[in-house]
Amino acid sequence: MPLRALARVNLAAIERNVARLRGALTGGAGLCAVVKADGYGHGAVPVARAALAGGARSLAVATAVEATALRAGGIEAPLLVMGAVSDEELPVAVDARAELVAWNDRFVSQLVRVLGAVDGRSARIHVKLDTGMGRLGTRDFAEAARVAERVAAAAPAIELTGAMTHFASADEDPEFTATQLARFDPFVRFVRDRWPRVAVHAANSAATLRAPTSHFDFVRCGIAVYGCDPMNEDPLSHDLEPALELNSYVAAVKRAAAGDSAGYGRRWVAREDTWTATVPIGYADGIRRGLTNNCEVIIGSRRFPLVGAVSMDNITIEVGSPDVVRCGDRVTIIGGGEDGSERVTAEELARRIDTINYEIVCGISSRVPRAYHRDGTPA
Repeated sequence: MPLRALARVNLAAIERNVARLRGALTGGAGLCAVVKADGYGHGAVPVARAALAGGARSLAVATAVEATALRAGGIEAPLLVMGAVSDEELPVAVDARAELVAWNDRFVSQLVRVLGAVDGRSARIHVKLDTGMGRLGTRDFAEAARVAERVAAAAPAIELTGAMTHFASADEDPEFTATQLARFDPFVRFVRDRWPRVAVHAANSAATLRAPTSHFDFVRCGIAVYGCDPMNEDPLSHDLEPALELNSYVAAVKRAAAGDSAGYGRRWVAREDTWTATVPIGYADGIRRGLTNNCEVIIGSRRFPLVGAVSMDNITIEVGSPDVVRCGDRVTIIGGGEDGSERVTAEELARRIDTINYEIVCGISSRVPRAYHRDGTPA
């Protein structure tokens, strides 16, 4: 019997995506691969290894615990924690030898105290200016400059390593991206005049592909590393290869007479005699309930509609007749059919429920095993 659900991740595709993105960089910029959220649902440690093999110079995550997990997995590359780190998490981040982001004096003071309690430890800091994202970072140039000076003055315990910002809408609003770059420029000039070796970085995946002037010293690529389109359209238009396929199998095939229903709430009722297939994967695995009566899967080389409500553990597919599918047939929710003529992308599923491809791949739960390969050869 097949596995009830399986996410297959092609590490060779991740390597090629990194190489393709590196080829788009200007001015000798490097690439930092973002592997937060367990590698966007693909598996942080295997993805990190593949990204580094593809030429990434460093990695980034969102939390101190994510940094610890990478170190436990044997990853030794430079590692940036981009998110907020609480007082309680600071020792965890320091133990993981993670680089951290600062934007106020209090954080720097607390870090100095933590380092003072640990013999021989130091920390590398990136100072963040908020140029329009409106989340972390200071909007005040003077405060960012003061924090940078304080970090630099705390050497050797703390090293000023980077100056950064984050784009709010590089995927859809080039004018506002240009506005953010203009707001960032005075801080860039200030930092480079005072500390020429400090790395400047701003670009996410969308800006990497659309805004070459934002590449600076390195870019931070997340979604594109996994072969998803940062514009939520078509990965192939950017020569990106989706690295993840999500599969299940046909567990049952049964006749549905006109008037018979499938699933909770009778959200689908057969209009005429037909046949359905039950597939043992559901919203606890990451199939969004909004896809109820609202997507297609691939069996063999054909598309079939999902009918009825997505439940926790099962979905139902209308197959029309009993001779087109058999119990045990592979069902593809994300990925390609057997002959390659049909493909369902994360972007397609995202558009159907008015969300983004990030949420589709990150939402695949830990209940679904991940299997790693390199163009079909087990990794």
